[in-house]
Amino acid sequence: MVDVFIIGSKGIPAKYGGFETFVDQLTKQKMSSDIKYHVACLADNNQEFTYNNVRCFNVNVPEIGSAKAIIYDLKSLKRCINYIKEKQLQNSIVYVLACRIGPFIGSYKKSLIRLGAKLIVNPDGHEWLRSKWSKPVRTYWKLSERLMVKNADLLICDSKGIEDYIHKEYGNYNPKTKFIAYGADIDNSSNQSIDIKFNYWLSEHQIKVMDYYLIVGRFVPENNYELMIREFMKSKTSKSLVIISNVSKNSFYEKLLNVTHFNQDPRIKFVGTVYDKPILQKVREFAFGYLHGHEVGGTNPSLLEALASTKVNLLLDVIFNIEVGKDCAVYFNKQPSNLAELINRIDMLTPQDIENFGAKAKRRIECNYSWNFIVSEYENLFLKINNSEQNFMNLK
Repeated sequence: MVDVFIIGSKGIPAKYGGFETFVDQLTKQKMSSDIKYHVACLADNNQEFTYNNVRCFNVNVPEIGSAKAIIYDLKSLKRCINYIKEKQLQNSIVYVLACRIGPFIGSYKKSLIRLGAKLIVNPDGHEWLRSKWSKPVRTYWKLSERLMVKNADLLICDSKGIEDYIHKEYGNYNPKTKFIAYGADIDNSSNQSIDIKFNYWLSEHQIKVMDYYLIVGRFVPENNYELMIREFMKSKTSKSLVIISNVSKNSFYEKLLNVTHFNQDPRIKFVGTVYDKPILQKVREFAFGYLHGHEVGGTNPSLLEALASTKVNLLLDVIFNIEVGKDCAVYFNKQPSNLAELINRIDMLTPQDIENFGAKAKRRIECNYSWNFIVSEYENLFLKINNSEQNFMNLK
């Protein structure tokens, strides 16, 4: 039996983003009876409960601002160590999602070594590049990343681009890495209640099926909203640009408005968030095209969901997007008019061209990113790590 402790997500059942969905799927689709999962969950108590036949343990963390995530990870890790020690577990893995606790990991790593437990880390993306962080916070993120890489027995990278970066940036630590992507599912389901809600959503925002381009993502500068909106406004398309994001009228919103004057173009539609997953899937399925401007690291869950649902996908040509989309998508760069001209060309695609793009994208997800495939990859890895030390040394 291998005991796998997962910390760093907000917990399951998933109510949030990528890591939470990953943990939910990993545990829900578990195939091996030789793996037992223990999942940390952010909460206002320290109770335990069972979900997906998994031991879930709540971790109570006070509201202390930006340091909350760091304290959460540290308290979760301490709980894991105490449980391993108390139960005298022999084959344990602690899987830490993201690199938030690097400056503190050294002493915890010593405890894990004494207990014979392995430390695995998912470095996520380039968090230290995100514009939302101040310079001191970015410095902390970079230091934390370095120390997590230094102390990890293994790093699981959900992007080959991130894996290459780890080896190039931290080669002096001789890091051991394994590429396992994030997952997505193709499930173009339909039922009457979902269709009614979807039709109401379309009517509410004055949108027609297959008559809009779509953007789904966090409302932050590094997702290139200014570029995509400016270029869309240059294009000749009569279709709408539907933007699903957690938009708040903050300084970024005001700057975007001032430089693009998007409020003067009736095609631009900020429609807020859509938390109902079946409805969001419908919105994706019936978009004419999806625009993806993310450029800060990792396999982006929103991109995988787009490839699984939207037939034509227009992606910013950075390594992380190209790695996922390959020849199943079309690409734009930051040169003036490049995206505008691409949109004009996409508008001229025949129905058969559109269907061909959709079929290729779905095959890409089915073959390389389905949750069933990703879960099997993880289970094989976890079992191999604890099968023998020799197997662990030869993971690559």
